[in-house]
Amino acid sequence: MPPNDHLVDRAQLVRNRDRATKIASDFFLHTEARLEIEHRLDMVNKSFRSPAIVTSFPEIWKKWFPDAKVVEDTDIIDLKEGAHDLVIHAMALHWANDPVGQLIQCNRSLSPDGLMIATFFGDQTLNELRSSLSQAEARLSGGLSARVLPMGELRDLGGLLQRAAFALPVADKTTTRVTFSSLTHLVKELRAMGETSALEARPRKFMSRALFELAQELYQTHFSTDRRLQATFDMIFLTGWAPDASQPKPLMPGSAKTRLADALGAKEFNIPKDTDPT
Repeated sequence: MPPNDHLVDRAQLVRNRDRATKIASDFFLHTEARLEIEHRLDMVNKSFRSPAIVTSFPEIWKKWFPDAKVVEDTDIIDLKEGAHDLVIHAMALHWANDPVGQLIQCNRSLSPDGLMIATFFGDQTLNELRSSLSQAEARLSGGLSARVLPMGELRDLGGLLQRAAFALPVADKTTTRVTFSSLTHLVKELRAMGETSALEARPRKFMSRALFELAQELYQTHFSTDRRLQATFDMIFLTGWAPDASQPKPLMPGSAKTRLADALGAKEFNIPKDTDPT
C-alpha cells in the first residue's frame, strides 16, 4: 500500500468535529468570523440572492445564514457550477489537504462577478502552544513530533487566490488574543471547537505527563499575562471575484495620462547619465 502523503487525517478530523458538536460550546471564534464577514458584505455595493456556505459545522452557520445553501467542506464540494453569486468558505480551509482545489471549486460554483470570501486560521495562530510543546519535547527526548497544525503565512496564502483564478484578489487578517487559566483549559477549548490535532503524522499515543507539565511551565514563563496563558488566533480572510467583463482592468504599461510626480506633488531631478547613483 503506498504511503499516505496527506497532511491531514480526514477520518480523525471528522471525529474531532463530531465530538465538538456534542460539547456545549459557543464557538466564539466562529462568531467573530461571522461578524467580520457580515461587516465585509455590508461594504459591498451588491445584493446577493443565491449564497452558499462551505463549512465544517453546517448546523451553526445555517442558523446565521438561513437563506444560504450550506454544505460540508468535503474534498468534492456539493455545489453546482455557476449556481451562486456568493460563496463563503467558513473556518475550514486550514484543515484542507488541497486548499487550492477547494478555492477552485468555489470559483467554479460562482456566477460571473460572484464573490467568494474564505476565512480560516493561519499566520501566527497558536504559535505559543507550538513553541512551548516543541521546546518541551526537545528537552525531554531531543526530537520533535507533529502536534500542532502548521499555519500558512498571510503573504503566501494570498497567492492561493491567483492560483485559483480569482479576479481582484485581496488577503488580510484579524488577530484575536485569548487568555486561559492553564494548558488544560486551552486544550479543552480547542477540543470544543474541533481544533485539536488531526495531522496524519501526529503521535498516536497520549502525551506523557512530564511533557505536558514542562510545556505548561514553558508556556507560563514565556507567554503569560497576570499568570494567564495567552493564545493568538489569526483569522485569515481571502476575498476574490469570479471574472467578469464588467470588472475594472489594469491599465497597459505606458498608457497613463498623468505623470507620477504631478500626482504626488513631488519635484523631479534629472540625474546625468555619467553620475554614479551610489
